[in-house]
Amino acid sequence: QLQASGGGLVQAGDSLRLSCAASGRTFTNYVMGWFRQAPGKEREFVASITWNVGTSAYTDSVQGRFTISRVRVENTVYLQMNSLEPEDTAVYYCAARPPMSRSYNSWGQRTQVTVSS
Repeated sequence: QLQASGGGLVQAGDSLRLSCAASGRTFTNYVMGWFRQAPGKEREFVASITWNVGTSAYTDSVQGRFTISRVRVENTVYLQMNSLEPEDTAVYYCAARPPMSRSYNSWGQRTQVTVSS
């Protein structure tokens, strides 16, 4: 089970850190991802990280502003979001992709991020 938290209402330029705590399992060899869905838009990929090695990837719009990380002993994935923009307003989800799979099959609860201008 994945539990996302850390969202809130902030102003443009502020920072937030989202957390995704995993319980009931380990994620060895998984890829952990953050996705978001803004009102009226499709859900989009934000960032991902490999559980074992820590290799990360980002969508272009957050590159340089967001940082994904994981703390294996805590079984938690973080998304540090800096220099937030109103366009970052969305519901954020964390998810897990099993080894050798092309799709994420475990989705956590959402957390709302609202950035005011």
